[in-house]
Amino acid sequence: MDVEIWSDIMCPFCYIGKRKFEQALNQFEHKEQINIVWKSFQLNPDMKTQPGKSINQYLAEVKGWSLAEAQRMNDHVTGMAREVGLSYDLNKAVVANSWDAHRLIQLAKQHGLGDAIEERLFRAYFTEGRDTSDHATLLELGTEIGLEATAVEQLLNSNQFADAVNRDVYEAQQVGARGVPFFVLNRRYAVSGAQQPETFLGALNTAWTEWENANSVLTDVQADGPACTPGEVC
Repeated sequence: MDVEIWSDIMCPFCYIGKRKFEQALNQFEHKEQINIVWKSFQLNPDMKTQPGKSINQYLAEVKGWSLAEAQRMNDHVTGMAREVGLSYDLNKAVVANSWDAHRLIQLAKQHGLGDAIEERLFRAYFTEGRDTSDHATLLELGTEIGLEATAVEQLLNSNQFADAVNRDVYEAQQVGARGVPFFVLNRRYAVSGAQQPETFLGALNTAWTEWENANSVLTDVQADGPACTPGEVC
């Protein structure tokens, strides 16, 4: 059963939501049959990469907050992250456009490394203070999780996977995502935001029951009974 997750790597609640979903998935009886599909979503497509600007300055400018208010919000989010075992250092976070990072995610997905690159990009942004728009950084992170350097270089030197990113953004609108993280289970059930693990677990169980009923295989209870087979005259 597919679980599609729309996220942006600069979204603090997306990383927290990933951890909470993983906690639920670890309790889910059929977790080995869940296929996680990461989807791109840019919170601010027009964001300019500004390595010299702090995230507090950026939030103050775009939201009309004071620097103190921005710091309080980031302190609160850092505390939420700590509760699920994540270490945020938002004072080091680099204000960076996520377009190329999303294209890298699309490449990684083709090689079965979607979850690995999401995790690595989240950690790079929220914990390590890396510039996730920088091509050298993206090359390093991509090869670190197992992508071929030549494939990553080709991606970064072109507009490869731009259509895939735009398609994900369009799909987000179609399924009703107005923010991220946004989880869609079996294309039937949606969970918005970094909900508690028990909420995710309940959604998994509900979606699984419906998916299993729709994909059940008939069991032959009398294999040796009389029957006609193709090509036979009965």
